[in-house]
Amino acid sequence: MNQTGAWNTANGIDKQGFGGARSVSYNLEAPMLYEESIRRAEAVLMPGGAINAETGIHTGRSPKDKFTVRDATTESKVWWGNNNSMTSEQFDTLLGDFQKHVEGKDLFVQDLFGGADPTFRVKSRVITEFAWHSLFIRNLLIRPDRSELASYVNELTIIDLPSFKADPKRHGCRSETVIALDFTRKIVLIGGTNYAGEMKKSVFTWLNWTLPNANALPMHCSANVGDDGDVAVFFGLSGTGKTTLSQDPNRILIGDDEHGWSRDGVFNFEGGCYAKAIRLSREAEPEIYSTTERFGTVLENVVFDPVTRIPDFDSEEKTENTRIAYPLDFISNSSTTGRAGHPTNIVMLTCDAFGVLPPIAKLDPAQAMYHFLSGYTAKVAGTEKGVTGPEATFSTCFGHPFLPLHPSVYGNLLRELIAKHSVDCWLVNTGWTGGKEGVGRRMPIRVTRRLLTAALDGSLNKATFRTDPYFGLAVPTSVPGVEPHILEPVKTWASKAEFAKTAKHLVEMFRKNFVEFESHVDAKVRDAAPTMRIAAE
Repeated sequence: MNQTGAWNTANGIDKQGFGGARSVSYNLEAPMLYEESIRRAEAVLMPGGAINAETGIHTGRSPKDKFTVRDATTESKVWWGNNNSMTSEQFDTLLGDFQKHVEGKDLFVQDLFGGADPTFRVKSRVITEFAWHSLFIRNLLIRPDRSELASYVNELTIIDLPSFKADPKRHGCRSETVIALDFTRKIVLIGGTNYAGEMKKSVFTWLNWTLPNANALPMHCSANVGDDGDVAVFFGLSGTGKTTLSQDPNRILIGDDEHGWSRDGVFNFEGGCYAKAIRLSREAEPEIYSTTERFGTVLENVVFDPVTRIPDFDSEEKTENTRIAYPLDFISNSSTTGRAGHPTNIVMLTCDAFGVLPPIAKLDPAQAMYHFLSGYTAKVAGTEKGVTGPEATFSTCFGHPFLPLHPSVYGNLLRELIAKHSVDCWLVNTGWTGGKEGVGRRMPIRVTRRLLTAALDGSLNKATFRTDPYFGLAVPTSVPGVEPHILEPVKTWASKAEFAKTAKHLVEMFRKNFVEFESHVDAKVRDAAPTMRIAAE
């Protein structure tokens, strides 16, 4: 086996059972990975210097194909209601077949860190079949100094083989696609999918498993920090504005997707950003747009002109889930350490396509835990096959697919940290106003930014608040620069009766979704549930 690059020669992948590969390239940087990606026809070069790769039939994650090994370590700890199980024997067979599959292949290895705080980070070795996957994960995780590579010994190993086809009968999985995690052996096997995001989310899942035991909270959130050291955390599902709103020119970006909150403050899990590219524009998001014209950026499934290769970010021809993966330092006002103090504000973002939630509301600690465990947003028509109108989505802790432990573990940690550090919590609707999707309009981003600025600088705490009669939320009655009627959603609708009917429908969905958590929370959190306080008109 021909091994090249910079690595700890006492810790090659041959020591991990993958000695049958033809060649292994360790810790290649962007120029050589570009050359390999293009030579192997994995990606094409775009104007400005980015590369663009296609992921085939998998244009997003495959949560139903994700499995956790059920053994003595995990049996009593894993939330099996959320995690498919695989036996140790099935994993053994799968691992052996992965080892056979790499025979004669050229592999790429990146030795990286998951976590900017050395106390909590995991040393993650990622072995990939595709050169562009190696560049992707190099962009997304934290890159050690090259001087550290000679002594690097990984704790977590991820093997990513898109050409491997799983056998459900042999491997105990569901289809030819498999993402299998063995928490005891600290190995993740990914096969049958070209979608690169599975790698980064496997690291996130690992940290969701380990950090609570160290009394640190893993979070699916973006984060930034102001000049005075005031940290803001933005929870939110895809499409709610988590990346866009955290990249504020007046604040330092800590990270856009995954963070931990420990006794020392907030720290990024990653060294890069994975932003949605659909409908990206130079005018609305200049910093993010500029990354698409830089050497080192990886575009995923972006449609482009076959002659000029100019990207069409408005096209959904391949998928709504087009993406951009770039190093964090491509954003001019990004943090160089990935670390900051304790949050002053927590913002829970929701894209309410029903158009009934207020644009901003202040949450008390019980409400914050309720909405954290609910993790509400809504899908809109066209985002997924078969979605023809608004559909409520509840993803507990804003990260349901990545939770090995019961949500109450994360919810209780959050509540304790909020109380200990006196954090102000906000619910922000980036969805619709004036009617549901298809009738109303999307919440103007200028309104959202103005409301967030007032929340983060502390001035919104001085506002007068009313209690929303549909959801029991504290809503400001006026905010400088924001039209008063937009703060009271019913006033933006043509029909008050239709508004009340729609609001009642959403309230009922909240309450139905929360039933499974009621026995895990106290009365204050149960009482934070939305309740129709007036009769429908």
